[in-house]
Amino acid sequence: METAREVLTTLARRYAFGDLAALCEAGAARLPSPVAAEVRLLCSFGQRLIDLDAEDFGMPERTGDPVVDAYRVPEHLLARARASRMPQSAKERSRGALRTLRPAYGLLLEVIEARWVRREMAALVAAVHIAAEYLPLLAWEPVLGHAGDPGRLPASVSGPGSRFGVTGGATRLRDCALTRPQQSAAERALRVAGEPGPGWRNYLDRQHSTVASALCTCAVSCRTPCDVVNRLEPDVRSDLSERCRIAHEFAEGALVRLRHAAPVGHGFGVPNPEEVSDAWARSRTSLGRLPLGKRVLGEVSGYPLPGLPEVFSIAAGREIRPDTLLRDVADRLVAILEDG
Repeated sequence: METAREVLTTLARRYAFGDLAALCEAGAARLPSPVAAEVRLLCSFGQRLIDLDAEDFGMPERTGDPVVDAYRVPEHLLARARASRMPQSAKERSRGALRTLRPAYGLLLEVIEARWVRREMAALVAAVHIAAEYLPLLAWEPVLGHAGDPGRLPASVSGPGSRFGVTGGATRLRDCALTRPQQSAAERALRVAGEPGPGWRNYLDRQHSTVASALCTCAVSCRTPCDVVNRLEPDVRSDLSERCRIAHEFAEGALVRLRHAAPVGHGFGVPNPEEVSDAWARSRTSLGRLPLGKRVLGEVSGYPLPGLPEVFSIAAGREIRPDTLLRDVADRLVAILEDG
């Protein structure tokens, strides 16, 4: 029979951070107070990661318990989380996921894998949906030099020959492939860097993903392209278009559409692992028909949704592999429990 301490260790290895923290708070295994406090703090940090609570990534943990809050999450873990954080003000010095989305997509891959192991399909599909929404920004990142940071975006997409964010002028708008919501979001993106914190956060919550879809439209489906893409060198423009096609096909695929049948979408069903695998197989086949999609169909092992890291890598134009941040938090928890 397992001891209470072994149960806690098992929970840590399964990334059951909330359950582990609750047991420590209830006095399970009779952990010394300093050990229990440090475990609870790390569990709070780990739970934010697996929940993809990106606005608070890398921030000092506050549980409200002064004993717990006297401890600190190790800086090397905080720094890695901070790389995936969305800055909560336009002037925040650390740009996190607006500087580059690559760390965030590495973490997404790890979270998706963790949800698969835990058989939490609704949460897995939600993470996949988040990945789909921002994948065009990952594709545009090598061209822009950032991940759609509104503070730097105007220099790359605005100007006399651009229709991006232009909400007036009937003739110009008739030539633009962007929808009204996309144009509205684009217009906001070009000026939101001058807004105070609440306006900035409202933009990130409601319109940043729409800007991502707008940029995808510019690169993939606009029949009368403006200076947003015309200013690019032909080889850069062609490569960007193909990588954005991968992002668009992924977002339109069967796996992402599962979200509309889950509680986090518009229905009440939750897909089981077999349904998720089947939906991903169909998405993978569709992606494989694109010029850059052959890599997605290759023999890939070791990941529960084979080829998904390749999708993100193709879109980014460089390799993206699953992070180990959750595992490293779990390993530290196990070490604390075993030493305590």
